[in-house]
Amino acid sequence: MKDNWIAPSILSADFARLGEEVQQALKSGADVVHFDVMDNHYVPNLTIGPLVCEALRKHGVTAPIDVHLMIKPVDRIIPDFAKAGASYITFHPEASDHVDRSLQLIRDNGCKSGLVFNPGTPLNYLDYAMDKIDMILLMSVNPGFGGQSFIPYVIDKIHEVRQRIDASGRDIRLEIDGGVKVDNIREIAAAGCDTFVAGSAVFGAGKDSDPNRYDSIIKALRDELAKARA
Repeated sequence: MKDNWIAPSILSADFARLGEEVQQALKSGADVVHFDVMDNHYVPNLTIGPLVCEALRKHGVTAPIDVHLMIKPVDRIIPDFAKAGASYITFHPEASDHVDRSLQLIRDNGCKSGLVFNPGTPLNYLDYAMDKIDMILLMSVNPGFGGQSFIPYVIDKIHEVRQRIDASGRDIRLEIDGGVKVDNIREIAAAGCDTFVAGSAVFGAGKDSDPNRYDSIIKALRDELAKARA
């Protein structure tokens, strides 16, 4: 079994103090920095671009940066995020004219590649792409805004994707994004996920004046993950 990764989404962070917030979350035990990139076209919101990724690298962030592209089209921006310091780049297959080509473009630019599936998106895109995928991200909310509640039927989708990954024998991470909290992360992990995006659950915790305010929430998430493997 893969190590569990906790990936706070900076969408819920204080952008006036973004470098500090990210460093504190990583110091408290987070593993990955998750970027939600929205274009006000594919999804109804506008967020961040490669310059923010580059700024965090220049700030000293060395942890993996996991870039989730909720944009259409995707190919134009992939090299920019790779140059800015992205580690993983994932995109929605319906936002690409040529899924295989987009996946290969990510790898050609030195990053690990992945596909993202909305709650209602079928998984048939995986039938022809597993050999070019390093991560599968399942959305457990409809993308566009942070702070939404987990959609329960996505648990069944997690089971199905886990079966596909195991049957392939490939080294592919299974990530979940949307409404992940202490009270549901154990069930999500038991279904087969190993990478957990948690935005408001992490960056909404504690008081801004407390430099260790993320310690308790990340420990609580870890404790629940340990129970899932017990």
